Amino acid sequence: MPLEDYFSTGPSHERPVYEALIGYLKELGPVHVEPVSVGIFPKRSRTFAELRPMRKWVALTFSLPRPVRRKLIRRKVIHYNGRYYHVANVQGPEDLDANLLSLLAEAYFSSPE
Repeated sequence: MPLEDYFSTGPSHERPVYEALIGYLKELGPVHVEPVSVGIFPKRSRTFAELRPMRKWVALTFSLPRPVRRKLIRRKVIHYNGRYYHVANVQGPEDLDANLLSLLAEAYFSSPE
């Protein structure tokens, strides 16, 4: 699905979060963006994060080799196959603070190239 088609049907709060997040990730290195019907999946060789629109926020899921606790991580951290899956509720680009971005950088670099 083309990115513009994806955003034509989504909530207005999703695109600013996407643009801020992808802008940051592209500073780290190459990122492939796959928009699908349920959200947007940033990838290296495979998905390392997911953006899924909710009514009032964007659920940002990412995996790390270790569990972490942060204010925006609202759901229980799930351990699966040696990775820990975290979900942060991001209402706007201002929620993508230095702490959350450093976790996303860790998710990016711990994902296969």
